[in-house]
Amino acid sequence: MLNVTARQELLSRIADTISIVVEEARFDFSENGLNVRVVDPSHVAMVKLDVDAVAFETWEVEEAMVGLEMKKLKELISLGGADDIISMTYDGKGDVLMNLGKIDRSSRPLDNNTLNPPNLPNLDLPCSVTIRGSELAQAFRAARQVGDLVTLSIDQEKFTIHVSGPNDSVTVVYGHDELQGITCESPAKSQYSLTYLVPLGKVFSSIESVTIAFGENFPLAMDFTFSDGSGSVKYFLAPRVEQEGY
Repeated sequence: MLNVTARQELLSRIADTISIVVEEARFDFSENGLNVRVVDPSHVAMVKLDVDAVAFETWEVEEAMVGLEMKKLKELISLGGADDIISMTYDGKGDVLMNLGKIDRSSRPLDNNTLNPPNLPNLDLPCSVTIRGSELAQAFRAARQVGDLVTLSIDQEKFTIHVSGPNDSVTVVYGHDELQGITCESPAKSQYSLTYLVPLGKVFSSIESVTIAFGENFPLAMDFTFSDGSGSVKYFLAPRVEQEGY
């Protein structure tokens, strides 16, 4: 049995985060909260999202796994304002019922057997930087104007975002004192696709602190929290083979 209500703002952040990677996802509801783990079809990007029950307005849950289409969920969410209340109920047998004000929407849940949450990697990444979400999102947008393959580089004193295009380049440098934190014993750099990072930037642009961890041609791990710490996102992105040059 599932009967939960939440502010539109919370559900919007959840749906936006998951839909960056997949179109369909299994939402695992437990007594303590919501857990979603997804990986994109090419196995390049992965998201782990956890939201404590206290972040919701009401939470009446017996353990349930519900497969949802992100497009349908976002369609209903888009009809409300940030403070509107959206409810979701499911008895484990029929349709998932959602309500927003006068609007009732029922959707058949997806077959959970076709939705297999991935195992998360256990990474020991040598370098990390913590930065304001709005600054990082802006840097990714600027880089995307020139190309798709971004180089992140780091040493003890600075964190650099760089992309080169056929005729242009963009470089954004944050010194040690401009960051909330930086850890790096030896210089490192790696390349990643902005196709995944720019949409995620829209999600964390309002977040006070975002932590990025990576190493020399290592996967990237990104962490941030929301809803006063009751929600958390861990995002993994595989590196691209680095080209000669910068």
